[in-house]
Amino acid sequence: MKRVKYKFLVIVTISIMVAGLSSCLDDLNTIPLDKEELVSEVVFGSEIGPYQELLAKIYAGLAISGNSGGDGDPDVAGVDGGSQASFLRGLWNLQQLPTDEALCAWNDVGIPDLNYITWTANNVFIKGFYYRLYYQINLANALLRETTDENLSSRGANEEVKAEIKTYRAEARFMRALAYYYLLDMFRNVPFVDENSPVGSTLPPQIMAADLFDYIEKELTECEADMLDPFVGYNRTYYGRAHKAANWTLLSRLYLNAETYIGVNKYTESITYSKKVLDENFALDPVYRNVFTADNHNSVEIILPIRYEGEDTQTWGGMTFLMSSTVPSALQAEINSVGAWQGNRALVSLLNYFERENRHEDDARFSMVRIDQTENYEITDPSLFTNNGIPIVKYFNTNSDGTLPPSNIVFTDFPLFRLGEIYLNYAEAVLRSGSGGDQATALQLVNDLRRRAYTNDNVATITANQLTLDFILDERGREFFFEAQRRTDLVRFGKFTGSSYIWPWKGNVPAGRSVADIYKIYPIPSDDIGANQNLTQNPGY
Repeated sequence: MKRVKYKFLVIVTISIMVAGLSSCLDDLNTIPLDKEELVSEVVFGSEIGPYQELLAKIYAGLAISGNSGGDGDPDVAGVDGGSQASFLRGLWNLQQLPTDEALCAWNDVGIPDLNYITWTANNVFIKGFYYRLYYQINLANALLRETTDENLSSRGANEEVKAEIKTYRAEARFMRALAYYYLLDMFRNVPFVDENSPVGSTLPPQIMAADLFDYIEKELTECEADMLDPFVGYNRTYYGRAHKAANWTLLSRLYLNAETYIGVNKYTESITYSKKVLDENFALDPVYRNVFTADNHNSVEIILPIRYEGEDTQTWGGMTFLMSSTVPSALQAEINSVGAWQGNRALVSLLNYFERENRHEDDARFSMVRIDQTENYEITDPSLFTNNGIPIVKYFNTNSDGTLPPSNIVFTDFPLFRLGEIYLNYAEAVLRSGSGGDQATALQLVNDLRRRAYTNDNVATITANQLTLDFILDERGREFFFEAQRRTDLVRFGKFTGSSYIWPWKGNVPAGRSVADIYKIYPIPSDDIGANQNLTQNPGY
């Protein structure tokens, strides 16, 4: 939505306050800039602009945390906007830090507990991401409430405006389903609010995982027809907005994890929606690195990005965090980063699943694992960054041809959904006995992905006998490391908790140890449990 440039309309409290969401109602209300209470009847009328701005605000909530530069005027009060209420930073922390890929050197309250899988229901980073998701849900609810046929007709909207808003409504439903997907993945049984929920102090009910799964599935299948048709690469008008292929990608991921979420095998459905994406014109970017550069809006691989536009999207979360918290100071100028905070680095276990490969040094993905920037691959002291673990340089605020964008404030988009995931979703679902796919296609897709990594060298290819679930888990690690997917993958493969897979510092001991199964999901924040008698805490917390 470049024309909007994430220009936000500040909607009145009654319009986007959580529809009865418990705990900290004040944390989630938006205060109007105008002291004279801009009620919705004044804000919204017959013109498309205010509705467009509210849709832009929903998308912006994935990128930044407030309404002014540097996370100022934050969306969610009570937690730090840049570090704790940032969608992308929160997603990354909760998906990466508890896994075999990353460890953070910082001692901020709550970070060591994520590193070691020892968190409680009071963890502020868990709380911040949880409330960010509900803020996103209630922005979507607000748009859906304000754009009913009755409201639009009463305000004199013409048929052209109504037709455009029909697409906006579908996108809002998709974005709400996306937020509920992450709640299902991380928390399972959660408070439920939609556009029909009462606005005010009514406490929301708790929805069980199976019902939430069905709701997400229903929303995605129902809104698909009204979403934009898929487009590949940069489209000046629509780039950054969710389209039908993003919908299918989320369904592919939802169904792939269904057995984990609700105990029901839906691998056939995952194959069905993976094939719908494969039938479009997306393609692997010929150069792996170019998926992560400042001009990656041109990539034919990215299905749904989180957009960053330099000064227009200034934040201490998002891509600024992913770039600055991982880059060694010696490489700051090389990647054109606004800082070199040196917090996050890789565990040796990430190196291990590259070293299990023949000629892994030739893998373009491995070139981002900067073993040349450390003297010690092992993390012996979690509080130290330099020469203590392996720096990862995956994201670049430089263009694919080596030129620089207008500033060192990040222009690199985050590839939330990309085609590489569909390749591996399809292959895994086939291996898990889903119907509608075949082993030959699965092998071809995996080998295509690997040949890209090895610059079309046939050393990359594997045989049908080598294509196993254990191989898929390793390949997902090699392909998606530091892309905020690892925790979900490890849980689905039964490797996250227990003792079947141990990595350094798992369970807060240097060699690693077994952790309890309760940690497969996060706790509902304790203040939400305390404020809403309708909620039952997840077992073990």
